[in-house]
Amino acid sequence: MNSARLHGGLNATITAWSASAAGPGSCVTAQEPPVTSHSLHHPNHPSSVALYWDFENLHASLSEARLGEGSYGKPDGRFKLQEPLIDVAAVVELALSLGPIAINRAYCNWQFFGRYRDALLQGGLELVQLFPPGAAAKNGADIRLCLDAMQDLARFEHIGTVLVVGGDSDFMPLAQKIKAAGRRLIGIGDRKATNRHWARSCDEFIYYDRLVDTTALPSEPDHAPAALVSRALGLLTRNTDEPWVARAAVWQLVKRMDTTLDLREQGFDSFTALLGSLGAVVELGTDQWVNHLRLRPL
Repeated sequence: MNSARLHGGLNATITAWSASAAGPGSCVTAQEPPVTSHSLHHPNHPSSVALYWDFENLHASLSEARLGEGSYGKPDGRFKLQEPLIDVAAVVELALSLGPIAINRAYCNWQFFGRYRDALLQGGLELVQLFPPGAAAKNGADIRLCLDAMQDLARFEHIGTVLVVGGDSDFMPLAQKIKAAGRRLIGIGDRKATNRHWARSCDEFIYYDRLVDTTALPSEPDHAPAALVSRALGLLTRNTDEPWVARAAVWQLVKRMDTTLDLREQGFDSFTALLGSLGAVVELGTDQWVNHLRLRPL
């Protein structure tokens, strides 16, 4: 989306929503979502994750990386059934590594994205259909995403981390509001198509190609226990910048990644037994690193 209207339309829209949320007669012009000290860290209410996708934005970037710059914007490139290019599971698993997902919502004109069906269902995405209202074929996903995110932060105090998938500079006003509300903001986008100012406005920005490389394990089935443990260790290591990860944290993430996992059906009596079978790829800590794990160096 063109960044010329960056802080005008979108910022004004967010401000208008904030004022209306304050009620009639209010003098508030930019009310931030409420944050209480217990809401993000209370032991009985672990910080949750809100994941928002400007889905077509990332898909278009990956498509043009494959077919050439400007190819997706042409009628014969955009208005047709699209090939699946986004690794939905990799993004969802990153979100799971940061906490339980409370919101997983994707915005797009879905009429051309039927081939993503299985990935979207497995990822548990809530799909918001946005038909382009005019000849310019812009579906307004970024504006709708920003308004929904502001409303969600005002309503749900347990959300501590917000992930936004998309590379538009139009998300910068939202970044300011999220950080003012005391939440952590992580952006995800294509390396070549992401606006550098948007990337720097996030607390952390992850380029999509690096995320996919980190989580890819082509030698294992996606939901095999060994693959789940390896992916969980890789994600948690990236999040903490520490090679050793607490064993309990790994098991918790594995269960988030596959809620149907039953180790006994896989031939293991316990998580300890599973780890014992992974000696070639997983190292068990000793001494000060007891009850910790790490991926064995290659």
